Amino acid sequence: MRPRPRPRVPAYGPLLALLLLVAGLLLPATAATAADNGTWGVFPTPPAGAPMTDRAYFFHQGAAGTTVGDSVTVLNSSDKELTFRIFATDAVNTLAGGAFALLPVEQKPRGVGAWIALPSETATTVTVPPKGRKDIPFTVKVPQDATPGDHVGGIVALNTAVEGIRQEGKVQVGVKRQVGARLYFRVPGPVTPGLSVEDVKVSRSAPLLPWVQDARATISYTLVNRGNVVVEPKVAVSAEGLFGRTVLDRPARELKLVLLPGQRVQLTEPWADAPQSDWVTVRISAGATAYPDLASASEAEFIAVPWPAVGVLLVLAGAALVLLVLRRRRARSAADAGEPAEPAADLAGTR
Repeated sequence: MRPRPRPRVPAYGPLLALLLLVAGLLLPATAATAADNGTWGVFPTPPAGAPMTDRAYFFHQGAAGTTVGDSVTVLNSSDKELTFRIFATDAVNTLAGGAFALLPVEQKPRGVGAWIALPSETATTVTVPPKGRKDIPFTVKVPQDATPGDHVGGIVALNTAVEGIRQEGKVQVGVKRQVGARLYFRVPGPVTPGLSVEDVKVSRSAPLLPWVQDARATISYTLVNRGNVVVEPKVAVSAEGLFGRTVLDRPARELKLVLLPGQRVQLTEPWADAPQSDWVTVRISAGATAYPDLASASEAEFIAVPWPAVGVLLVLAGAALVLLVLRRRRARSAADAGEPAEPAADLAGTR
C-alpha cells in the first residue's frame, strides 16, 4: 500500500505541538512476514554479503542471567531521506480481534522490551538515506529472575515526520507511523501451555415475519492464554437444539492468531441462519495443533422465540377470549330474558 502524501501541518498552538511529540500510534502487524509498510521496513539484519534475510522475526532463547546479541535493519525504500526514532518495546494482543501489536513509544515496557539494549546513538534519532539501510546492533540481557516461557516484544522504527492530522473531539492530533519487527524470546524451563474459553454469549436479530427471512445471530466469546508460551488457537463452533438436534457444526479451524502469554482477546462468530424457534445450546471448543492435549470449551444457552409471531398469536388469542366471553354473556342474557316470571304470592288468603 502506497503511503499517503505528507500534508502541510498548520500551526494549532502549544497543545498540538505537545501532542505531535507523543503521537506514535499502536499499529498491529498485518502480515506474517518481515514488517514493511511499502516505504520502510524493519527486519533482522541479513548475513554479511546477503541482500535479504530469511528471518521474518527474531527468535532467541537464553537462560536467566545470559546476554544474547543480534542486529536489526531499517530499510528506506523511498526516494527521500527518512528519520526514525528506534526503540524496543513489549507486544500485546488487541482486545477486540486479537491482532498482534507493539506498544507505542510513550508506554514504558515491562517485559522483554526492557531487556533490550540499543546503541546510545539511537536514543535520539536515526537517519536513513533514500534507498538505503541502517544496521543497528542490540543485545538482550535476560534478568536473573526471568520466568520460564515465551517473552514477546519487538524493535520499532517510528517515523518522526507527521503524516496527517486526526480529529479527536475538539483536539487536533498529529499522526505518525511506526513499523516493528517481532522478537520472540524463550527462557528455558517448564513449559505450561494454557488456553481458556470464557464468556460465551449469543445475540440474535430475528425478522418481523418469522420464517419468511433468516434470523441472524452473533456468537461472542473470549480466549485467554493462561500459560507461559505462545499459543496459536484453533476453534470449533457447534450448537444443539431440542432433543439433541445439531443446528450448527463448524469444524475446528486455525484462527491465524498468535495469542501471547497472559493475554485475552474477544472474538465473534456470525451465524446467518440461526434457529427462529428452539432451545439452543452453543458450544465453543478451543485447542492448539502444537499442543494436542490442550483443550478448553464453554457453553451458552438461549431460547429462540419468534416474538412478533407470538405477539400476533397473543393478540388473536386475547381477541378470541374476549369474543368468547361476550358470546357467553349474551347467551346468558338471552336465557334470562326468556324465563317465566316467578308466580306472585296470594295475599288475599282463603275464605
